[in-house]
Amino acid sequence: MSIRPVKRIIESVPTLEGAGVKLRRAFGFGETAETDPFLLFDDFRNERPADYIAGFPWHPHRGIETITYVLAGTVLHGDSLGNSGQLGAGDIQWMTAGRGILHQEMPQGDPTGRMHGFQLWANLPSSLKMTTPRYQDVGGKDMPEIVDDDGTRVRVVCGSFWGKKGPVDGIAADPTYLDVSVPAGRRKTLAVDARRNAFAYVFEGSGSFRDASPPLGVLTDQPGPVENVVREQAGDRSLVLFDAGDEVTVQAGDRGIRFLLVSGTPIEEPVAWYGPIVMNTEAELRQAYAELRAGTFIKK
Repeated sequence: MSIRPVKRIIESVPTLEGAGVKLRRAFGFGETAETDPFLLFDDFRNERPADYIAGFPWHPHRGIETITYVLAGTVLHGDSLGNSGQLGAGDIQWMTAGRGILHQEMPQGDPTGRMHGFQLWANLPSSLKMTTPRYQDVGGKDMPEIVDDDGTRVRVVCGSFWGKKGPVDGIAADPTYLDVSVPAGRRKTLAVDARRNAFAYVFEGSGSFRDASPPLGVLTDQPGPVENVVREQAGDRSLVLFDAGDEVTVQAGDRGIRFLLVSGTPIEEPVAWYGPIVMNTEAELRQAYAELRAGTFIKK
């Protein structure tokens, strides 16, 4: 077994999206090789309704899948296929845009005005770029949550982990999407398929991710310091990019740590990307926008 080294830690940056929503972007609209098959990750967390209430009005998508995970508040959504609904705290929506969809997402705060959620974009391979659009809306109650003996909690959104399978399936990137909480002072080792690219996004507390295998004889799931091991510190709103390996080890700080651990199989295809549309060639991208202008973007 080999612990994944940390390539680097990136602080998410303030960004304006939609009709003026203030959020933090961990990655997106740049080089995609390190995060392939994932293209973009946003953390929309606010306590001021004025910073998010304008939302994300009608806009197109093609060639990708969007994953919305809500922790606080609600998100009202609707689309050009006639679907509509509401995501509440703990819910997730996995939308396969495929050959094209128009939709809107309008965040609403909880009774205190707090709104918190994440959106992840996953690429589609060329063979599925023009697939039929679909939704998977999953309530938080349907997500398995595993509690380990040391108090570590893992919600399985997608993929299989510790014998439990998440409710979202049939996703091209074959991802694993976990919501992990490790109690203060605990050290935890989590398996990650060595064939996948992986990242962690810290959104509560802080901790350190080991950058080397532990010395022989060290029990990696026990609390307490380990000497002569290189660590990488990660705090709130930090993205941790991992190199190759089949395990991730984290040492929780004195307030514990909560993070998303996401991995997926790289597609390794050319990416032609502009705004919410992602194709394989510039010609395909131009065609998509020409269809959008001509009103032929939505395929029956």
